[in-house]
Amino acid sequence: MHRILAKQVLSPNVTRLDVHAPRIAQIRQAGQFVIVHLAENSERIPLTIADSNPETGVITLVIQAVGKSTNELVALNAGDFIRDVAGPLGHPTEMISSGHALCIGGGVGTAVVHPIAQSLQKKGVRVTSVIGGRSKEWVIFENELKRYGNVVVCTDDGSYGRKGFVTDAAKEILTNDKVDIVYAVGPVPMMRAVANLTRPLGVHTIVSLNPVMIDGTGMCGGCRVSLGNETKFACCDGPEFDGHLVNFDELQDRLGTYREFEKEALACAPENCRVEKQLAKLS
Repeated sequence: MHRILAKQVLSPNVTRLDVHAPRIAQIRQAGQFVIVHLAENSERIPLTIADSNPETGVITLVIQAVGKSTNELVALNAGDFIRDVAGPLGHPTEMISSGHALCIGGGVGTAVVHPIAQSLQKKGVRVTSVIGGRSKEWVIFENELKRYGNVVVCTDDGSYGRKGFVTDAAKEILTNDKVDIVYAVGPVPMMRAVANLTRPLGVHTIVSLNPVMIDGTGMCGGCRVSLGNETKFACCDGPEFDGHLVNFDELQDRLGTYREFEKEALACAPENCRVEKQLAKLS
């Protein structure tokens, strides 16, 4: 059992939980994630470790509430417990040891680039972060990222920072400054746009993928992604990959596979829910 030590609502559907997981806190590296299992019959949810403190044994998880299971998770409060937290899983982020890194975060993806920027700055790399949200209330982790370098904030409606997409600001930086590597995390259309922007410039670009994931060991195959002519598993080969090789069309399609079931599970009551009845027949 893992106790929740603190809870903070970061934006209308994004919540930060600080969770006691000392063994994970001591060895996690940037880019790695955990799989959270709230209770005995709960769904397994993969979440990036946004931060950690080895001394206190705390890891920080940032959750976007989009379905039944994530809504149940963010409904917890300080003092509540999560049954299982497995990790750290996945490969650590590929790091450069010098030069200039551009970290691009969209929405909840900003929390994922935070440990990357943190680790790069510790290595002496110059870090510029470009983060975005629909409006001011959707912008997260701005102050945290400011500890590691310059931060450019973009909002779709211009209510905060500069108006426009993160790719607009990224294009200006790539045009006017030397960038050695780009890290991009966010919605699939955003990561695809960043990869299309950097490909003709020849700037190495790493993206963090979020396909359907169950066991976290590569056994189920649910998180498979295509990189060029190769099939990889995001849980054990990633979750970070060369953005210039990712088949984003396939990734987008696979992300929508269970969307209708997720909506139904969230919206309906257990006693009249078709999904619940189907599961009951199988049990």
